[in-house]
Amino acid sequence: MGGAAALTGCRTETWYGKDVTGILPDLDFALTSAQDRQAVTEADYHGRIVALFFGFTFCPDICPMTLSNLAGVADRLGEDAENFSILFVTVDPERDTLPILADYAAAFTPRAAGLRGTPDQLARLARRLKVTYKVEPHPEGARDYAVSHGKSVYVFDRSGAARVLWPEFDTLQADVAAATEDIQRLITGE
Repeated sequence: MGGAAALTGCRTETWYGKDVTGILPDLDFALTSAQDRQAVTEADYHGRIVALFFGFTFCPDICPMTLSNLAGVADRLGEDAENFSILFVTVDPERDTLPILADYAAAFTPRAAGLRGTPDQLARLARRLKVTYKVEPHPEGARDYAVSHGKSVYVFDRSGAARVLWPEFDTLQADVAAATEDIQRLITGE
């Protein structure tokens, strides 16, 4: 009986997302912020918890649902949301101009920033995080073409270390409250 009581006294903390501490690389990028059209790097977000994901503004379902869920996390954080940044990296820079990207991200929450890069900058970041995306070949100037992309959200701590991966945060079943607890744990330094 004493052993069982001792075991119940030990509580192992688990994350809502997958713990990727030491598995994925640190945050490292050079892109352009759609909000102010300035070059940004991971250093601009040092000291903040960052939720980063890849998508595009013409996305019919994954991106708007993910951004909506992330906005829900920011809302639940209350005043702690000032320690939280949502970075939406476009995989479709041809259609996602900086003004379109800025308006799109801001429509969900002021905590979200749209980021855009050159094809090389985007490919470098995607390779680093093992993200897949594909823009279907199309005639120059076409506005209607298919884009596919991974849907995971990558969460980095204040130092830029990868900590948590939310692989399915694009549905109504995503647990926004549990995801908020992940972010709160990182804000408090766990």
